[in-house]
Parts: sequence; C-alpha cells; structure tokens
Amino acid sequence: MSFEVAVVTPPAPKPLRLSEVSLFLDLDGTLAPIAPRPQDVRPDLRRTRLLVRLGRALEGRLAVVSGRTLEDIDRILDGSIPCVSAVHGLVRRDADGEVRRVEPHPGLAPAAQALRAFAGRDPGLMVEEKGASVALHFRLARARAAESRLLARRLAAETGLTLQEGDMVEELRTPGPSKGDAIRDFMRQAPFAGSVPVFAGDDATDEHGFAEVARQGGFGVLVGRPRETHALFGLRNVEDVLAWLESAR
Repeated sequence: MSFEVAVVTPPAPKPLRLSEVSLFLDLDGTLAPIAPRPQDVRPDLRRTRLLVRLGRALEGRLAVVSGRTLEDIDRILDGSIPCVSAVHGLVRRDADGEVRRVEPHPGLAPAAQALRAFAGRDPGLMVEEKGASVALHFRLARARAAESRLLARRLAAETGLTLQEGDMVEELRTPGPSKGDAIRDFMRQAPFAGSVPVFAGDDATDEHGFAEVARQGGFGVLVGRPRETHALFGLRNVEDVLAWLESAR
C-alpha cells in the first residue's frame, strides 16, 4: 500500500521590516512572469522603481539570485541591482562591483553541440548558452519534453556536467556553487552580514536558497503552486510578489 504526502499551502508572508533583513530575489517566475522565450522578458518601470526603492531602504542588502546570465539580469532590471548571483551561483557580482566567475567545464562545448543538433529538429526547441552552462528550453515544444530530458541526462553522464532541471528547461552546468552557496557568501560580507536573510523564488532550483536562509535564521517564500519545499511562506504569482514588496517598510 502506498500513501501520498499531503502538500500544505504555505501562508502568505507578513510585510517585511526592511531595517532587519537582507532580501534575495529570484527573477523569472518571481520578479517577472515566465515568458515562452527567455529573450521575451523585458524591463518594467514599476519593477525597476520598486527595486531601486528597496535597495536604498535596505542600504544595499538586496541581491538578485537567478539562473540567467549577469548581462541578461542587468538588461531586464535596467542595471538597478549592484549585487547579483547569476547562472545559478556560478557567477557573482559583489557590492564593490567585483565579478567572480567559475571557469567553464570542458564538457560544455560538446554538450552544447549535441543540444544544438537536437534543437534543429524542432523550431520550438531553443538552446541558451550562458558561458558556464547551457540550457535546452522546450516550453514551445512540449511534445519533445521526454526526449529533451533523456538527452540531458545522457549528456550529464557522459561529460561530468551537473544536470539542473527547471520549468520546461534542462540545463547542464559547470559543477560549482549553487544559489544557496551564493546567498551564504553574500551574507558573509558587508552590507549583508548580521541581518536576517529572506529569499523569494519559484523553481526547484531555488530550494538550495530556501534551505540556506532557513539555516541562517531567515525564511523562504515560495512563489507559485504549493509543493514540498524548505520555504515557510508562499505567494501565488509575480503580481503578489510585487505587492508584498511594495508593502515593505
């Protein structure tokens, strides 16, 4: 006999008291709606103004922690956030502007070549190369989902790359720091050190971040459908996230 584990909808978080916290935010699915193609996500004046206000109120204790490249994050957020962790923790820009990048794994080139060959079979498939990782998006080719996952698993086994599964995307990344590691490293430095970390994210890739902020006495906020998670609180969608951030004082 088997039993299903009940997934409880987490409560919504109370408005943040900005004097006490450091705030870490995912981008896609958290600050911006997920688009059919990554390049379809564009700057938004409301979001940019909100982030600028939060950054000032937090005295710099604000960072975006995303799977996107550093350049793409700056494009979408109008360069409004100095502290950024990109490519799931493999790239990090600190408060002083210094950028740290993990050296790309040699298996990325053959993996990218194999993914491009596969993507050539269907115009709905898209390969995104991020320097330290390569991603296969199949949101516009859902009938290829099973094939995409099988190919990504095979390439991970053959190359030694780390497989990271996301929402309609399979990503092969250089082994190295996670989002949780990036948050831990930020929290060791000024201006974040000594505050309570809070992290909002939507995807399975954000669970490392939720676990890390919990370990440091903070909490996570899961955006989207309830699931088993390390986050203590939940919000339904991007609009709810923006409203919650706008209520912070």
